[in-house]
Amino acid sequence: MASPAPILTLRRVGKTFPNSVVALDALDLEVRDGEFLSLLGPSGCGKSTALRLIAALAEPSRGEVVWRNGESEPSASHTIGFVFQEPTLMPWATVSANVSLPLRLAGTDLHAAAARVAQMLDRVGLSEFASTYPRELSGGMRMRVSLARALVTDPELLLMDEPFAALDEITRFRLNNDLLALWQALGKTVVFVTHSVFESVYLSNRIVVMTPRPGRVFTEIAIDAPYPRDESFRTSAEYAGYCRKTSQALAAAMAQEASA
Repeated sequence: MASPAPILTLRRVGKTFPNSVVALDALDLEVRDGEFLSLLGPSGCGKSTALRLIAALAEPSRGEVVWRNGESEPSASHTIGFVFQEPTLMPWATVSANVSLPLRLAGTDLHAAAARVAQMLDRVGLSEFASTYPRELSGGMRMRVSLARALVTDPELLLMDEPFAALDEITRFRLNNDLLALWQALGKTVVFVTHSVFESVYLSNRIVVMTPRPGRVFTEIAIDAPYPRDESFRTSAEYAGYCRKTSQALAAAMAQEASA
């Protein structure tokens, strides 16, 4: 079966910061339409930098980021939602106001915006908390607000930068399940940054294992287990096998640095 066409491609991308740190070097990466792609690697390997380059929040020092229509950065036809490591919510604004911010910035009609916000809060299970302030929410609920805000503009591509890393394991598992349900229901393309082998295997249909800094692709692993996935998959021999294979690939990437 042929792979879906890429919606964007990173070609020989490098990024060097003003302090001379080389975060990425010769990174070649395709993001394919409708997939759930995880970027897996050790801290500091350039995973988050790659997301920022895709989102045009930074520019590559070398190489290029090319969308399928030949554009070098996102446009009106290639909208992006971004979920950061921290929810970054406005503490003085309600949940509803936080989620509606991208729509207000885009000049969306108030009635249409209100309907869209209500729909997304329902999607993430927070309809009853529309008038609540961030300080009154748990960490997992604040991350749900951040996810609703990223999706409220109906983006083509959802970028997620270790969004669940600070959460307890039970909350993290629950949000993993809810994220997969959203991904399937909405048909988005997701690029998910993580340093957790177990999370990457559970969520993804493709994992890109990156080398330590400077980051580049070490190998790719296809996770062919069917969706929807649930606790029966998480406790299966198939899941354990994929985790072992992915752990071995990550260890090999790290060993490459040690022998360099």
